[in-house]
Amino acid sequence: MTTTRTARVALVGDRSPHVRSHTRVPRLVDVLREQHGIGLDAYWVPTAEAASTDLARFDGIWLLPGSPYRSEAGALHAVRVAREEGVAFLGTCGGFQHLLLEFARNVCGLASATHAENEPDGGRPLIVALSCSLVGHEGAVLLQPGSLAERIFGVERSIERYHCAYGLDHSYLPDLSEHGLRFTGHDETGEIRVAELAGHPFLLGTLFQPELAGDGSRCHPVIRAFAEAAVARAGRAADTAVTR
Repeated sequence: MTTTRTARVALVGDRSPHVRSHTRVPRLVDVLREQHGIGLDAYWVPTAEAASTDLARFDGIWLLPGSPYRSEAGALHAVRVAREEGVAFLGTCGGFQHLLLEFARNVCGLASATHAENEPDGGRPLIVALSCSLVGHEGAVLLQPGSLAERIFGVERSIERYHCAYGLDHSYLPDLSEHGLRFTGHDETGEIRVAELAGHPFLLGTLFQPELAGDGSRCHPVIRAFAEAAVARAGRAADTAVTR
């Protein structure tokens, strides 16, 4: 397939050959190009360099797994830039957790919200250890009808793969929801698995890891949707440049 659409994407995370999702990304970039005609010009940005990098110039930001990050501040900065600048954003596993943390602190005004993995002695963490670790597990995700997540999947139930041990403390749900964060994917017991931001072109977080789906020869719908959103932003930027 000939590539006809391109976008520049920042892969924010502390790249390691020991993090399976990191080793999957290059192949998924190839799959997007070969099977879907989407060319991603992807740049790895370590979390320690995220705050000093002009992330707003990218069409998409993917905050990858691999927490605890070397720089929590850098990870949160990546989320904030995407949220405030309308950059397409995908956060998976640790990226999902830090999406929630950034939103709680900077939108909801919950400056004391913490991540228990980063601050185990913190007062009232937003992100807490799961009662049952999901490391190496697969499980059902139920998607809210009419949500962005449900439109991406095209179904209301999917089986997804995890590699995490932390999730949201539900006592924070009212604050987060009141300020526009939507929780549109849950497991069969009601635990949150997907979050998206109302009014944003594309800001989505998943506790599961779509990059680990299958054998890597096909692109998960969430990753393709993120790539499409990045391409759409690149197209809007190009149109704006032409009309100036």
